[in-house]
Amino acid sequence: MVYGQIFHQHSPDDCFINVNVGGFKQRMEHEVLKRFPQTRLGRLLCCSSKEAILELCDDFSPSDMEYYFDRNPLFFCYVLNFYLTGKIHLMDGLCVVSFCQEIEYWGIKERHLDFCCSNKFHELMELAEDKCWDQRSDELQLHSMDSFSEELSSLEEDIEMFEGLWCSDVRRNLWLRFENPGYSTSAKVMAVASLSVVIISIVAMCINSMPDFHPVGLNEKEIENPVLNFFESFCVLYFSAEFILRLVAAPSAKKFLCSPLNIIDLMSIMPFYVTIACDKMDEGESTELENVGKVVQILRLMRVFRILKLARHSAGLRSLGATLQHSSHEVGQLVLFLSVGISLFSVLIYFVEKESQESELQTVPIGWWWATISMTTVGYGDTFPVTLGGKLIGTLCIICGLLIVALPITNIFNKFSKFYQRQSHIDQRQSNNRALSR
Repeated sequence: MVYGQIFHQHSPDDCFINVNVGGFKQRMEHEVLKRFPQTRLGRLLCCSSKEAILELCDDFSPSDMEYYFDRNPLFFCYVLNFYLTGKIHLMDGLCVVSFCQEIEYWGIKERHLDFCCSNKFHELMELAEDKCWDQRSDELQLHSMDSFSEELSSLEEDIEMFEGLWCSDVRRNLWLRFENPGYSTSAKVMAVASLSVVIISIVAMCINSMPDFHPVGLNEKEIENPVLNFFESFCVLYFSAEFILRLVAAPSAKKFLCSPLNIIDLMSIMPFYVTIACDKMDEGESTELENVGKVVQILRLMRVFRILKLARHSAGLRSLGATLQHSSHEVGQLVLFLSVGISLFSVLIYFVEKESQESELQTVPIGWWWATISMTTVGYGDTFPVTLGGKLIGTLCIICGLLIVALPITNIFNKFSKFYQRQSHIDQRQSNNRALSR
């Protein structure tokens, strides 16, 4: 004998339970509730303790044998109709989200909706989902603006951190001129000079890769161009001096060294000094250092990181980096879709083209290369199908590539627009604040 049945023995009629929903009282038969044992009221009949009863209702009076529920009393009329007819109807004036919450509370499933309300329910749910999507987009924009405010606050905190530091006035003025080109005329000159040196370094690096600019030594081996070496050394020394001055002027050395842009600056100058060290070690002709030449070549190639120094002077590049950082999910989906498509079409083109002697698509790895340049719509033309079936597969591959690439691009572009607008606001606000602080 269960707990509810023990209490019901004291009532005149143990075939009913008393339900009080927001002041609306109703007596309900056990047999009616047993028709739907998975509902909240049906589960009340199987409770074996008062604690179990209170898990299903808000309060319980053993003396009156009355169950209390703090829910919408108007909607409970529809619940009563459900127990009698087995069908639930939409309530006029109640939003579809609240309706879903109510039927979920009472343990009623959506499949119990009557056919007259089913279509309307699904239409309202679609509208509610669209509104929720718009609301999440607005919240994302507000979150972006909050991050914008936090970043501005961080910049203002950096200026306040100079208080009480050694040579605070000198370091603050130097820091402002390095960090904000719009602070003064001298700051603009420093920014233009830094940008010019970056461009000169990139141009020198590109020219250095051309054999025509490398003179031949006495042993008929190419040697470094002294003019290019001069520009290389000058640019690295300038970057080094700039980095050291900014580090000395920074209010917090730890925060300065953890900044992504400053890490890029450090990576752009370190290969030069490591290369010099390796060259010095290589002069000893030690057998343990026979691969130092290859290491030096790799380190020299790392000078390409200087291109990323342009991000310090470009809001667009900084916005691009933030977009890629916050679009990892979309980029991952794009890579996954392309990988599946490339694997599929490379195998298909191989089986279609392998019998043709004129075709170059005789292996699956070559099919990977063809599928990659086709799905990304590059189309170098070095490998192409020659059979009718191969051309049909190629057409389908290009169309699928267009669709796959276009799917996540919209979300990535929208994020880039928001980050670019945010970065422009930060730069403008930063210029205004620092102009007022002079």
